[in-house]
Order: sequence, then structure tokens, then C-alpha cells
Amino acid sequence: MAEAIIQADHISKIFPMPSGEDFYALKDISLTIPKGKLTIFRGRSGSGKTTLMNVLCALDAASSGTVLFDGIDLTGKNEDECSLIRRDRIGFVFQSVALIPMMTAYENVEYALRLGNYEGDYAARVMECLKMVGLANRADHLPEEMSGGEQQRVAIARAIAHRPKVIFADEPTAELDTNTGLQVVKIFKELVEKEGDTVVMTTHDVGLMEVGDLVYELEDGAITSVTHNDREADA
Repeated sequence: MAEAIIQADHISKIFPMPSGEDFYALKDISLTIPKGKLTIFRGRSGSGKTTLMNVLCALDAASSGTVLFDGIDLTGKNEDECSLIRRDRIGFVFQSVALIPMMTAYENVEYALRLGNYEGDYAARVMECLKMVGLANRADHLPEEMSGGEQQRVAIARAIAHRPKVIFADEPTAELDTNTGLQVVKIFKELVEKEGDTVVMTTHDVGLMEVGDLVYELEDGAITSVTHNDREADA
């Protein structure tokens, strides 16, 4: 059984409604995210998967329950403390890519290193990351000069540049065609298998169920099933 990098116990997320009733976006969820694996949260829009990811990556706080992130209890952390955790320990890949349009691929990745106070050779690390995603030859290109799939691969290079503890990817294939989306997911798998990275990804695509080492299915803010595709998890 792989070591846990994140442990969530009985977390709920409640939003007050104008009617006076409470909306439970997450309902008493307990789960484990294994280190060095690809974990997928799958569910339809509104199932709670993005809310769950936001709580686990310190973008939002749970209304109740506890989250341990790499041994750090997120309960009661203020925004400054959470910001440092996100900066130093987490990499993000967004559905909308969110590259800086006036920066080249190289500069986008280098900027992430500067934000993360990376200690090392910036140029070597930038090119290493671009090579990992197959875009070393596109280092000098602006986002507008690249396809959607290439932009998302640059976003992945940016997310891994400062060597985060966990990479969170929220619907990274949603705006891509099927073949391009599979290429992006293949990169995540390679990062897990070759680099030992930990990736947590949300998706509504049932076709990706077999790609993750661990798959949590969500519906109406609750986990409805857990699938282990990683043989080590069953050992």
C-alpha cells in the first residue's frame, strides 16, 4: 500500500442559501490520496469533485472534518499560511490553461520557478520540464502560436517545475478533443511512473476510469464508489 500524501477525515462543505437552508456540497467524506500515484475524482457537473479538490489543495476550507496535507493539518490555517502551502508544495493545472499570453513557453515555466523560490539552475529546470512534456522545441513560442493541447502541456510543465508534492489538475482535458486529451493524461501517467509525482485529477469522462491508479466516483457531494486499478493498492 502506497504511503498517503493526503488524508481527509469526515469533511463536509456547507454553503448557506438565501432560503435559510444549507446546501451540502460535500457530505462527510473520508479518503486517502496515495503518494506517487494518479488519483481521479470522477463525476458529473455539480457532483462535488472540484469542491473536494479545492478543500484538499488549501484553496478552500472544509466546514467540518480534517485534512492532513503532507503531514500538515490544514484545519484552522489562515489564508497566508495556505498561500505558502500552495506556493511551495502544490502545482496547479487548470481547465482554462491560464498561461500568461505575453510570455513564451519558456518564460511561463520560468515564472513558476520564480514564484516558488526554486533553488537551482532555472534554465536547466525549465528545459527539463519542457522536454518531459515533449515541447523543448517550442520553448520560444507564445501561447497563441500553439495548439490547445500544446498549451495544456506547457501548463503541466509549469505546474511541475518547482517540484511540488502534489499536482492538482481540474478537468485538464475538458476543452480538448479526445485524442489530445488522452495525450495529456498520458503525460500525467508518465510523470507518476517515471518521476514518482503525485497527481490528483478531476474529470467527467467515464473513458478515463481505467487510467487512474485510484478512482473516486462522486455524486451529490458524496463518494459512491472507489476503484483500485493499481495492483499495489490491492497487495
